[in-house]
Amino acid sequence: MRKIPYKYIVGIVFVFGLFMDLLDMTITNVALPTLATDFHTDTTTVEWVVTAYLLSLAVFIPVSGWAGDRFGTKRVFMFALTVFVTGSALCGLAWNDMALIGFRVLQGVGGGMLTPVGTAMLFRAFPPSERAMASALLSIPAVVAPATGPVLGGYLVEFQSWRWIFWVNVPIGITGLIVAALFLREDVQERPGHLDVPGFILSATGLASLVYALSEAGTHTFTDPRVIIFGTAGLAIVAAFTIVELRVKEPMIDVRLLRDKLFAATNFVQLIAMGGMQGALFLLPLFLQYEQGLSPLQSGLTTFPQAIGVVMMVQPAGRIYKRFGPRRMMMAGMAGITLSTLAFYWVGLDTSQWTIRGIMLARGWSFALTLIPLQTATFATIRNQDTGRASAIFNSGRQVAASFGVALLGTVLTMRLTAHGAHVGAPASAGAVSAFQEGFLAAAALAAVGIVASLLIDDKAAAGTMTERAASGAQEAEAERVPVGAH
Repeated sequence: MRKIPYKYIVGIVFVFGLFMDLLDMTITNVALPTLATDFHTDTTTVEWVVTAYLLSLAVFIPVSGWAGDRFGTKRVFMFALTVFVTGSALCGLAWNDMALIGFRVLQGVGGGMLTPVGTAMLFRAFPPSERAMASALLSIPAVVAPATGPVLGGYLVEFQSWRWIFWVNVPIGITGLIVAALFLREDVQERPGHLDVPGFILSATGLASLVYALSEAGTHTFTDPRVIIFGTAGLAIVAAFTIVELRVKEPMIDVRLLRDKLFAATNFVQLIAMGGMQGALFLLPLFLQYEQGLSPLQSGLTTFPQAIGVVMMVQPAGRIYKRFGPRRMMMAGMAGITLSTLAFYWVGLDTSQWTIRGIMLARGWSFALTLIPLQTATFATIRNQDTGRASAIFNSGRQVAASFGVALLGTVLTMRLTAHGAHVGAPASAGAVSAFQEGFLAAAALAAVGIVASLLIDDKAAAGTMTERAASGAQEAEAERVPVGAH
């Protein structure tokens, strides 16, 4: 580690945390039927194993930016990683459904702080001209982890125990903690400000209400009274939060950053891109398991080529970004996502798994072409001291976008199943297949909006991230190397 430049050490440590955080969002889905059986409860109750984690993320993501600036990114990152690992171990020891749901909330506290603080560390370690490289590092766990979740979860549930879907985080997390303790440098901002208590309360309640409404909408549609009440309340509270933050001298989330046109535009593109990607990724495993009759492990192996596609495209995408800039890359990526999602409209009961894997591989290529310029351009015009709060906004948006995409396409599926007089599961029916196909059509339409949204990206504003870094002198090169045992 002594000869590794410090920026890569930050990347390695962050990948540990980000991979576990994102893996946990999908690995539990395949275990829900087993959990319902083991705990002798209904599916609605056990779905809170997923919902509780998402709600906890929504509450603690916003405060993470301030905490990292105030107490130091290394200290807060290690705290978050410790909480996450502890929550994972306790989830594996859960004795009933209520205990598991409670421990999932604890997991979410750590998970909610891991990603924003880690993102801030990463983009402070890499200079603007090398942030496409940093984004390439981020893109691997961002796609590999969610795609690995169903594969790993399916194997553990089928051949081991559901408890291992949580315990698998423990050795990974401990390794990350050791590397972080030994090699990370502390980074505390000079003027972090005071904790914005009203902002924290409003953001926590507003985002939690929105995420809850969206999670319920995926099952009960947007016309359900709970969805309407919590969704309306969430929007109202978020609006109040925005007004308060604009008037506070030291806001917890500086919404003034959205006055930066490039930052606002990239966050809007992310809302569309992540919503469409996660929504389609929600539909496909359901189709494969309920209609084509695949096991959870077989389903995960069929969707996994998307992750392979991202890994294949990471290096080329970094070079493409330097030459063509973010706008055209995002448009090409969103066009690829649109076409590959549209291809599922023609997938039926007899479609080969290899055909589906080919489509998922193409989606992976397209997602890399979208994600790398998106993450790179987002922070192109953000000052170093604002990176923590900007990261909190970016990651909050990603969480809401993913929830929105799943809720939207879950609602479309429910409505189309009703229209066709069908239901998911055996025996497979033409009506159910048509409902899934129409859901994929809606996902493709959402991705198509992302092509248009990409026109808002200004390549000139992101020019600093497109130039090759000048050769650094010997002193700078030496400064980037961290000695063993440094803190």
